[in-house]
Amino acid sequence: MTATLSPAALRLGYAGLVPFVLGAALIWLVHPEVLPYATLSLAAYAATVVSFLGGIHWGIGFREAQPEGRLFVNGVVPPLVAWAGVMMPANAGLVVLGVMLVVCYLVDRGVYPRHGMGHWLTLRFRLSAIASLSCFLGAAGAGS
Repeated sequence: MTATLSPAALRLGYAGLVPFVLGAALIWLVHPEVLPYATLSLAAYAATVVSFLGGIHWGIGFREAQPEGRLFVNGVVPPLVAWAGVMMPANAGLVVLGVMLVVCYLVDRGVYPRHGMGHWLTLRFRLSAIASLSCFLGAAGAGS
């Protein structure tokens, strides 16, 4: 039997892209006086999502009797990097956050199948691609 994704998870996952796309667009469209707020908004949201993706690894570890220590490392590193990304100038921090979204996906490609969660990877790829692209576009707009 093939596992299916929850319709609620699909809707919420795609809805979660709205702040990424809107944030990247606003960085290019707002008056320069408002630009710091637009960049911080996108960076803070990206950092929240990166932290959430790390937290999933703790959840996986909690389900297991003998969890791999690496799961907990995978859960701690993303929020630390995300925090640094928020603290950096926006044109650099948004790149760090975009790269971290890609790194989280690449790590998950190895972890999820081992824990019976491989069916989530197509959605994760789509969400990560748009989210990271939004961060990269936002960084380009913040640097212009």
